[in-house]
Amino acid sequence: MNNEAPSALVLGGTGRTGSLLADGLAQRGITSRTAARSGADVRFDWDDPATHADALAGVDRLYLVTPTLRVRYADQVAAFLDLAEAAGVRQATYLSVYNADQAPEGVDISAVEADLASRHSITHSILRPAWVMQNFADDHLPVIDGVITAPSAGGREAFVDAADIAAVAVETLVDPETHAGATYSLTGPQALTFGEVADIIASVSGRPIVYNDIDQETWINGALASGVPVDFAVIMHWLTGSIVAGDGATPTDDIEKVTGRPATTFREFAHRNAHAWTSS
Repeated sequence: MNNEAPSALVLGGTGRTGSLLADGLAQRGITSRTAARSGADVRFDWDDPATHADALAGVDRLYLVTPTLRVRYADQVAAFLDLAEAAGVRQATYLSVYNADQAPEGVDISAVEADLASRHSITHSILRPAWVMQNFADDHLPVIDGVITAPSAGGREAFVDAADIAAVAVETLVDPETHAGATYSLTGPQALTFGEVADIIASVSGRPIVYNDIDQETWINGALASGVPVDFAVIMHWLTGSIVAGDGATPTDDIEKVTGRPATTFREFAHRNAHAWTSS
């Protein structure tokens, strides 16, 4: 690290973890700069390299969120990391995916992990979160007419709170040396079925909510019909297929190990976000 005041660039700065990260860093004395295509401190577009240098100016650590809804981006990210190294970035915390090392061939999630590990002037930390609890409170897995619809075949997932992911990211960016080279699998404390999630939301919101265990192919085809890029289907197959096969995320204690406090339960998350299901 350089001798100047530490400063972090937060990619995906308007996203579910990035939007929480700036405040967390500020509380620990780290200046941050959020970056996104719109609504952040600086404009950043993966497809517009002209926005990259300005975003990196004066920062020495990076929260790396790769392009969304894509499977191929390793070369693009590598070029950006080259620029980041030249600009003086010395720590990168990468928002990866749970079991990234098991991603289908042709998906660049693990390639970015390997790229970071190969760089000698940047320390790195890798965050591999399970499915995020916020999916149920926004338009990813919304409650529509009292129904949550997704494929699972009764499988379980240790859903994780985005606030916990952000809290771990804060620690890695505040104290890079301690977390250098670390890979953290971030989960909630319980592996729940989607039906159990629906029951918790119903209990907290006071509304009748049920779960519809839809056929996997039907669900994915519906997502593609709504505008999800066709090549992203391979990731949707992988992520939902893990749960259908009974290989969904299982609870770890990585969040508590890093932050010193237990991971948020889904019921705690639901109480905090009850307005998402009670408002019209």
